[in-house]
Amino acid sequence: MTTTTSAVSPTSTIGASLHANPAVDAAIKSIRAEVERAQRELSGARPPRAELKESLDSWLKRATEVRGRGPLYPYLGSGVGNGPLVELVDGSVKWDLINGIGVHMFGHGDADLIEASIRGSISDLVMQGNLQYNADAIEFGEFLANEAARTSRLKHCFITNSGCMANEAALKVCQQKTGGAPRIIAFADCFMGRSTTMSQIGDTAAYRQGIALNILVDYLPFYDPEMGQRSIDMTLWHLEQLIHRYPGEHCCLIAELVQGEGGFNTAPREFFVALFEAARKAGIPIWDDEVQTFGRTESMFCFERLNLGEYIDVVTIGKITQACACLYTADFNPKAGLLSGTFAASTSAFATGLSVLRRLKSGGYYGADGRISKLFAAYKEHADAFVAKHPAWFPPVTNSLGRTSKTVVAGHGGMMRLTPFGGNKEKIGKLLNNLFEDGVIAFSCGHGPYHLRFLPPVGVMKPEHFGPVFEIMEKSFARTA
Repeated sequence: MTTTTSAVSPTSTIGASLHANPAVDAAIKSIRAEVERAQRELSGARPPRAELKESLDSWLKRATEVRGRGPLYPYLGSGVGNGPLVELVDGSVKWDLINGIGVHMFGHGDADLIEASIRGSISDLVMQGNLQYNADAIEFGEFLANEAARTSRLKHCFITNSGCMANEAALKVCQQKTGGAPRIIAFADCFMGRSTTMSQIGDTAAYRQGIALNILVDYLPFYDPEMGQRSIDMTLWHLEQLIHRYPGEHCCLIAELVQGEGGFNTAPREFFVALFEAARKAGIPIWDDEVQTFGRTESMFCFERLNLGEYIDVVTIGKITQACACLYTADFNPKAGLLSGTFAASTSAFATGLSVLRRLKSGGYYGADGRISKLFAAYKEHADAFVAKHPAWFPPVTNSLGRTSKTVVAGHGGMMRLTPFGGNKEKIGKLLNNLFEDGVIAFSCGHGPYHLRFLPPVGVMKPEHFGPVFEIMEKSFARTA
């Protein structure tokens, strides 16, 4: 029998020695250098290359055939990007200000994340789950739990593979805690995900068309800045009526502290405090849905920005973290068997997610003078000037209750909103197509009025990038108007 001599240190595992191997490290650094070289060729938006147009059309035809419906945009990436810029298979380069609805906080082709992903890919497990996992899954959960515990009672973390499944876990935790209480309190215009249950809780009729309705949801009006204190009083009255009408029947009050799909609507601390105090008095658990807001405001958790940690029983996060999670207090720690799953996340997702979290914590992103706050200020400065220059494109906006507002620039942190053409759905749809053709990828939000939604890669986008973006927007708006 032949025996080979191992280079493994007597104080480390074979796995640790492999990941610290100088040859592996050199190979990864070489790949990183080649990616960075290719990225330097992307410095601004550019139109498609005529000789590649057929390639894009054929791919989109295949996508339509396999899915049964065409894509929202003629988007298909080439696999190369440079921060907020991305190249498509037709050779065009566009400013990506939606980033998969906020998934890619560090944009396209971030070198640190590519390196982390490659290092994760040499692991023995492609996918980790709640039965078999490696140390990075523990580190990921610990990071989130420790960060949340700084300003709240949150203690435990369950990892899952999507924001929707994190929300499913949160609902189960709340239902078990309340002995199966059947009703849910949510806000008008909320979005929760697209599972059968979450489609029913989310306040968009099209997302639940044709499915069996078996979830009992009571909706509260969200904060209306035009009404101020009266809006707080009105929503609190609605909540008290629900508590009186269905005593002991609600398993949770769900709140997006900044509404996402609903229109990037914001509310002050006193709005949530009034509601959370009433809910807590009635024994109703409070669930903070931060799947879209996490990491994008002036603090890592949005509840921390509003100093609401003492009220939160359950919080869900996702998108920018690559893996998703449901966190809960010790009192809400569920019984064995309630939460599990074959997949939690890929090993590369844990590696990139940890890289994202560590950079966010140490990279100067948070606080009143942080990078995220400064980026929103730059956006607002450009947007306000744009509105002032073209007032005809920005008439007053009338909401579903008939109230009119002149506020057309809004949002918070990395969640930015612009409301042209009075919030008209058809006009904004046309504008989005024109923006895409001209070199800016955006999306819509709201349910009437409708808005332009921007989720720029706040991890890498710079204030000066809004200059060329708004130059393109001027062209696209003019074509639409």
